[in-house]
Amino acid sequence: MAGKIVARVCALALPLFLSTCALADAAPIFWTNWTGADTCVGACFTGSGTITTTTSTVGVTYTNPLGIGFYQTGLSGEQDWWVNQGDGRNDAISPYTSSVVDNSPTSTDIIALRFAGDQTLTFSQAIANPVFSFVSLNGNGYAFLNQDFTILSLGGVDGNACGYWGCGGATRTVVPIGGGNVLYELIANNAGGSEPHGTIQFAGAFSTLTWTSLSNEYWNGFTVGVQGTAAEVFPPTDGNEVPEPATMLLVGSGLVGIVSRARRRRKAK
Repeated sequence: MAGKIVARVCALALPLFLSTCALADAAPIFWTNWTGADTCVGACFTGSGTITTTTSTVGVTYTNPLGIGFYQTGLSGEQDWWVNQGDGRNDAISPYTSSVVDNSPTSTDIIALRFAGDQTLTFSQAIANPVFSFVSLNGNGYAFLNQDFTILSLGGVDGNACGYWGCGGATRTVVPIGGGNVLYELIANNAGGSEPHGTIQFAGAFSTLTWTSLSNEYWNGFTVGVQGTAAEVFPPTDGNEVPEPATMLLVGSGLVGIVSRARRRRKAK
């Protein structure tokens, strides 16, 4: 599923997304510039940033009620976790670039996680085809409810360099959990090592992304970028409107509860 080959990116999960697959050529990604400090009072965490596209500036807010490991905003002296192992910055073989993504995450900006539980990204306007890059998903995983994704690239696969901490595999796992709901999980595995670094992508227009970290681990990190705003990438043609933005939120219950119950059922088999 990973590698620098021409890939097709499709809207797979919800009918309000794009109705057809389109051949996706590599293009620049506009990454989040994380700024400021934690604005949440207590153990929780709220961080903010901006994504500057060709025509717009999009506000990004990240919230985690349990808190995080650490937060970097591109300040001088911060460690760059997005470099290739032993090779510095080389986007031609980066774990984070592919046939769809030309450029690795910007600067040293990163949010490092440590707790199992839900977290949410909120965008000030609808964005298109978000990409989600991760560092050191060691012994952990992320679960997305009713929202499929594509693994675009992994360190050590198809000529990619390893990431800062090394190489490792990751698998997209589909878990039906009843009631018409499905968990799409990104699960670390030991194929090629124990330190997965890479990039996944969601297809369509989004105003909010919510996911669950599946276990406590200090630390695994992420950042998010976009191909552009929904208005830029999905301009109206022949009277068709821009796709409505999706919200990856579970209505009526917490993601953690559903994910936990699903994982307990799987272990009991």
